[in-house]
Amino acid sequence: MNAPDPIAAEPRLTSLSHGGGCGCKIAPGVLSEILKGTAAMPIPKELLVGIETADDAAVYQLNDEQALIATTDFFMPIVDDPFEFGRIAATNAISDVYAMGGKPIMALALVGMPINVLSTATIGRVLEGGASVCRAAGIPIAGGHTIDSVEAIYGLVALGLVHPKRVKRNADARPGDVLVLGKPLGVGVMSAALKKEQLSAEGYACMIASTTQLNTPGPDLAALDGVHALTDVTGFGLAGHALELAKGSGCQVQIDWAKVPLHPGVRELAAQGLVTGASGRNWAGYGADVALADGFAAADQALLTDPQTSGGLLVSCDPAALSEVLAIFHRHGFAAAAAMGRVARANGPARLVVG
Repeated sequence: MNAPDPIAAEPRLTSLSHGGGCGCKIAPGVLSEILKGTAAMPIPKELLVGIETADDAAVYQLNDEQALIATTDFFMPIVDDPFEFGRIAATNAISDVYAMGGKPIMALALVGMPINVLSTATIGRVLEGGASVCRAAGIPIAGGHTIDSVEAIYGLVALGLVHPKRVKRNADARPGDVLVLGKPLGVGVMSAALKKEQLSAEGYACMIASTTQLNTPGPDLAALDGVHALTDVTGFGLAGHALELAKGSGCQVQIDWAKVPLHPGVRELAAQGLVTGASGRNWAGYGADVALADGFAAADQALLTDPQTSGGLLVSCDPAALSEVLAIFHRHGFAAAAAMGRVARANGPARLVVG
C-alpha cells in the first residue's frame, strides 16, 4: 500500500489566508495615516528616491555610474499550488526593480509559514517556485529570514542597479504624455473567482501566465529619453497607481477606459460579484480624487480598483516615443500592451479622470 501524500492531506493554501496576493495591502487611506509622520526624517542627498511619492522602490546613489535599488514585497497565497505561489510572489517583488528602470542583482527570501499546518515539502515547494523565478531573472537568492507564522507568507527583498540618470520615478510625468499599460487588468477578480472555485481552467492558466511574467521591459524603457515616468500597477489597482503618478507629477491623468486591456472574461466575473474586498477598500481610500464618466458600470469600477498581483508597468511617455515604447513591450512578449490614457495640466488639485 502506498503511503498517503502529506501535501494532498493539507488544507488549501488560500484557505489559510484572510487575503491573497497584493490584495493583502493595507488600504491607501489607512497607510497614509500610518506613514504621515515618517516623511519628516532627514534625507541624505544620495537618496534619489524615498517615500515622498509612494514610489515602487528606494534608490540610493553609489557613484556617478551606479545607484542601488532596494525594495521588498511579500504576501499571503493567491493560489493553492505552492510552487506557483512562490513564483508569483517572487515575480511581484522583482517587478519593483524593473519599475525603477533597473536590473535586479540579487534577492533575499522572506518566509513565514505555519509549520504545524504545512509540511516541509509544501514549504519547500514555495521556496523552489521563488528560486525558479530568480534564476529566470539571472539573480541568486543570497539569504533571507524565516519565522513560524499563523498565515503562510512569502516574498523577497530585491536589489538592483541603475544608472543615476536613468532612474524612472512615478512623479515625473509631463502634460501631453501618453500612458501605456503593459499587462491587462483583472488578476484580483480572477483570484476571487478561484477562491470560490468559479475560475475556469483557461482563466487559471491566464492568471498564472500574467502573474509570473517578469516586467523585463523596464530597463529598455528607462533608456528612452521620451519615457518620463514609470511605475507598476499592483495592490492599489490601476486607479490608485495612476493617481499616485498624477499627484507626484502635479498633473491630471485621464484614462480612456475603452482602451484599457482586460484579461478575458474578467468583466463578466466582476459583474457576478466575484471581486476582492481590497477593491472596495481601494475606492474608499482614494475615490474622492477620481472622476468617473456618467453611467460608469459597477463591474468596471471594480476592475479599475482591482488589486493587481504582479501587474504590468505603467509608462508615461512623449507621444513621439510611443511606437518605440510599444515595440519594446512587444519584443519582451507583452502582446497586450496598449496606450490607454494621457497626462494633462491640472486645473486645481491633481486627480484622475476616467471616461
